[in-house]
Amino acid sequence: MTSISSVGSTTAAGSYTSGTGASSSTSGSGYSGASGYSSGTSSSSGSYSYSGAGSSAILSSLGVGSGLDVNSIIDALVNAKAAGPRQQISNQTTQLQAQEAGLTALSSALSAMQDALTTLGSITTYRTYTSTLSNTAVGTATTQSSAQPGTYDIVVNSLATAQKRVSGAYASGSAVGAGTLTVAVGGSSMNIDVSSTASINDIASAINGSSSNPGVQATVVNGANGAQLLLTSTQTGVANAFTVTADASSSSGLTSLANTLNTPGSNEAADASLSIDGVAVTSASNTVSSALPGVTLSLAATGSTTLTVAQDPSAVTTAVNNFVTAYNSYASTVSSLNSYDPTSQQAGVLLGDSTLMSVQRQINSILSGGVAGNSIGSLAALGISRNADGTLSVDSNQLNSQLQSNPSAVQGLFASANGYATTLGNALNSFTGSGGIISTRVSSIQSQLTNLSQEQTALTARMTAYATQLRQQYTALDTLMSTLKNTSSSITTSLNAMLNNNSSSN
Repeated sequence: MTSISSVGSTTAAGSYTSGTGASSSTSGSGYSGASGYSSGTSSSSGSYSYSGAGSSAILSSLGVGSGLDVNSIIDALVNAKAAGPRQQISNQTTQLQAQEAGLTALSSALSAMQDALTTLGSITTYRTYTSTLSNTAVGTATTQSSAQPGTYDIVVNSLATAQKRVSGAYASGSAVGAGTLTVAVGGSSMNIDVSSTASINDIASAINGSSSNPGVQATVVNGANGAQLLLTSTQTGVANAFTVTADASSSSGLTSLANTLNTPGSNEAADASLSIDGVAVTSASNTVSSALPGVTLSLAATGSTTLTVAQDPSAVTTAVNNFVTAYNSYASTVSSLNSYDPTSQQAGVLLGDSTLMSVQRQINSILSGGVAGNSIGSLAALGISRNADGTLSVDSNQLNSQLQSNPSAVQGLFASANGYATTLGNALNSFTGSGGIISTRVSSIQSQLTNLSQEQTALTARMTAYATQLRQQYTALDTLMSTLKNTSSSITTSLNAMLNNNSSSN
């Protein structure tokens, strides 16, 4: 007898596999055995069917005695019994999966808005400054968040320099003399052991290669009079000047070299000297970072200049526009989730959802309200207005005007304790945070989907048992019908024989 199946597929002898239904992804569970019963995936048009060579002998005999298509009958009975529960599971699964997808989309939109609010609520956003020097030949200036807006008159009297000392001239490769040279910078020093055959090239290599070098670089300059050893401090400033000495056991040649290198010349260490609004400042480096809080001056030449430090509004402008973009993305998501098309009668997956409505109420309440005690007071006064479709737009001219005239009020409008970034960020966190309303609902939905999957598994098992029961009943009926048929045939044969005998006797 041919296997009948509208859903699902068969595998090895006596096995059951799950197929795919037409309108649901809730899968049935498998059953394997000699009976070869197969259950398909639950769907509005799904069905249960028989397959497998293990049951071919029994199935092929069914209907012999009764003449009925028993496989089709059992298939129809099983599908009729499973159709209602299967459709209910499918509908509930589809509905829950749609709700989960909708809540996840809502959570993503809110999280993006939270990220924008975090930037608006950060003090660093409002402490970005520009710094300019009127005379750029003097140098450059950079700022950090701790800078203070203002204008400063700067006079650079001298730059910081590094100490340089040069030895007398030596013939190429000639020995200087044996002993020990000590080179010191501040409290650090290094000892260079010089052999009797060492040249100034050897001494330079030893100085540069010493692991205890305190901050001196050695160079051999091959001049017109011979080779000369040049020592240079690796850092500028008086504190980084070096000294060179030879110990008492050193030769006269090495002692003479040390004395020459330890004698002041025309390139001595010096600190930078400048004044800021008449206040004298010195610095060991030409990079002056401690004179003005949050301002670093990189000096390049002597002269006078004016330093102007002003707030940079671009960081705040970018943060405001990023928030508006994130809000508009949220508004678009809500419009889709909460929509209804009367023509197609299709509703958004969260139409009428209590969580979505709660989110909308809180966001609208906060953004439509004002910030008490703030001179700007509202988003509208800052230049952020609501459009007819529910999105926001920014008047860049109005925003820039407020940033130029009252930057501290702009900061307070968002970053104060009752500012928009603070209050709205806290409200959104109650929905999107760990243990928040949305995550709790999603967890509940996932638990319900797990239960539905288990219900589908249980339904499949019940239908397998039901099909087995029907098979046994129809097998018994078929056997009885076959027996009755054989008995009837035997009686008929006997009666015909008797009739034939009677006719022959007459």
